Amino acid sequence: MRISVPAAALALGGSLVLGAVATASSAVAAPQACTTAGLGVAGRYGEFIEGNDTHSPDAEGAVAVGGDADFGHGFSVGQELTPAEVQALPGQNALVVAGNINVGGGNTEVMHGNGVYAGQKTGGGRLEGHQGTVTHGPSPIDFAAEFGRLRALSSALAAQGATAGTSVQLGGTTLTLTGTDGSFNGFQVTAAQLQGAKAIQLNVPKGAVTVVNVSGDSYDSKAAGTTSMWIWDHAKNQYVLDDKLQSADGGAERAALLWNFPTAKSFLKNSQLAWAGSVLAPNADFDLGTGAPVNGSVIAHSLVGSGGAETHHFPFTACLPGTTTPTSPAPQPSSSTPGGGTVPSTGAPQPSTSAPAPSGGATTPAPSGSASQPAATAPAATHPAGSGSTAPAPTASGSTTAPAAAAPSTSASPSASPTPQHTGGLAFTGAEGIMPLTVGGLLVLAGGGGIVYATRRRAAGRKA
Repeated sequence: MRISVPAAALALGGSLVLGAVATASSAVAAPQACTTAGLGVAGRYGEFIEGNDTHSPDAEGAVAVGGDADFGHGFSVGQELTPAEVQALPGQNALVVAGNINVGGGNTEVMHGNGVYAGQKTGGGRLEGHQGTVTHGPSPIDFAAEFGRLRALSSALAAQGATAGTSVQLGGTTLTLTGTDGSFNGFQVTAAQLQGAKAIQLNVPKGAVTVVNVSGDSYDSKAAGTTSMWIWDHAKNQYVLDDKLQSADGGAERAALLWNFPTAKSFLKNSQLAWAGSVLAPNADFDLGTGAPVNGSVIAHSLVGSGGAETHHFPFTACLPGTTTPTSPAPQPSSSTPGGGTVPSTGAPQPSTSAPAPSGGATTPAPSGSASQPAATAPAATHPAGSGSTAPAPTASGSTTAPAAAAPSTSASPSASPTPQHTGGLAFTGAEGIMPLTVGGLLVLAGGGGIVYATRRRAAGRKA
């Protein structure tokens, strides 16, 4: 069948318009990619410290120190890192020290990946890599630039306010944070509220991203003897005490839990408290204490810790609102000058995976095989709305609820990633391209119509 020139031109113009509209629609509907949840290079490290880090006996993830590192009592790094996680590190360096490193009379062992230190090595102990090398050379991380981005991110998250439908309720000595959004729940809590509780409970839909913004210049979980953190398990229909070997919903909530302390200058963790989730405290001097771990990453100005106060390798892996792209590219490995910091591995000690349980007080038995669950007093069992049980009633003491714009969803199967929101200065992707594409499509259609009109005029002239 022969197609006329006018018809072909019109079809071409129409198809281009439809293609432009389809492209614009897919730009809006396509799921947003998420890499390191906006934490940039820091999101790849279990300890990401701007200044000095004094720690023993181990960190299960990678460690990056912008100042001096004092591992004089023995330290191991990166025992739980996977090959893929090592590959994602700058220069595959599981240990980065931009200043001096003191190994004392013990051994500093990099279990997976490489290590690099820019300053001087002191002490007679060994500094070695088990599946990589440890060298003397420049830091592959620009700590000043990274912490500039992290402080901006911390402030932006805090400025978003509480998500509609979230509540913060103090019942007796238990502080319960309840969120109902299937994608993202942002809480606003004061340091006084948080450190005034003996137990902290989190109840959000399964897999939902949670950011708890804590205001105040300092935080001290020893103030009221905070000893436990509990997360609602949707399969068990009860709160589960978070520890190394167990976490609610297989760790789905913990992996998406970020505690944000934008203005805190000091952070003291109770040595009887196993902390659940990652901590972003870019201005704080962070004291891990002498017992019980952080089951997540720590991003802070400085860090001290010993005994059972380890950092366990449970990194924050979720998306944050307005941060669908990383805040900084992965740095390329820097050339380094081999130094005397690498020696053959011989009889290296394995890292500790346990925290000593404190004595005294009522305790909740740890699951069989658990090696790091602190003693804790079980909080009163309160249940989430929509679970068939009565939701905890607000109390007159320390209870705050964010207003809900509409009836919140209580589905137990929420979307795994949040809808990106625009926050000042953070990356934003969305429908900005619709208007240019639409205008372009209309211009193409108009051009096609012009071709049709001109063709008809020429045909009419020939007939005349």
